[in-house]
Amino acid sequence: MRKINKIIVHCTATPEEREVTTEDLYKWHVKERGWRDIGYHFFIDICGEVHECRPVEQTGAHTKGHNWDSIGVCYAGGLDKDLKTKDTRTEEQKESLIDLLCQLKDTYGGIVYGHRDFSTKDCPSFDAKTEYENISIRF
Repeated sequence: MRKINKIIVHCTATPEEREVTTEDLYKWHVKERGWRDIGYHFFIDICGEVHECRPVEQTGAHTKGHNWDSIGVCYAGGLDKDLKTKDTRTEEQKESLIDLLCQLKDTYGGIVYGHRDFSTKDCPSFDAKTEYENISIRF
């Protein structure tokens, strides 16, 4: 198993309330970009359901220069109806994200970051590093 030092949170940069599926991610990453799989390890849809995408044992394709020691978690949303950055997380997504991050930290350790901490993008649409800096095991 590879050493995990980071858990990096992303958003799909899609308008609020837009349904996004793992099939959409597959289309965007594999069909359109030519990657071998979805770049994220986990995806949280707008209903808060967590979907496993790329196996954690495999290096992700979500944050340039940081994939080798990280787990990528993505949620659907991040933009308002006018395509401006907005924290669009539903209550279900927020709860699922906290639960998943706690499980991942319990299993692998690491620090939670947002993609924005390694890029000029507004991804995710909130400051994940600050919001989750004190996240701990809840189980």
